[in-house]
Amino acid sequence: VQLVESGGGLVQAGGSMRLSCAASGLALGNGWFRQVLGKDREFVAGILYPGDNQYYEDSVKGRFTISRDNAKNMVYLQMNNLKPEDTAIYYCAAITIGSPEYFSRNYYRVSLYDSWGQGTQVTVSS
Repeated sequence: VQLVESGGGLVQAGGSMRLSCAASGLALGNGWFRQVLGKDREFVAGILYPGDNQYYEDSVKGRFTISRDNAKNMVYLQMNNLKPEDTAIYYCAAITIGSPEYFSRNYYRVSLYDSWGQGTQVTVSS
């Protein structure tokens, strides 16, 4: 699966932004990760096909929402009440082979995913 992110940019603290991920095909599960220079890539949010099961990293719960449009092969990350510490490169990821049970136990692992986008920069100014 090929993935292309869009929607990043500069926003003030407290603002909102929506990231989009265009996929070339359907995936069992999708995730959004982020990475700051010099640090490991970290899990942000995950979603299992068809979209009823979502998972979030604790610091984004209540602020970020992951969703997917299966008819359009799109995955979204709506980010509200953004904070300067949300500044990072955001990556879309997909896993195409596996079981729902396996995804539900391992959604936060970078190694779970077999496809990655090129990343989009999100900068939140204070």
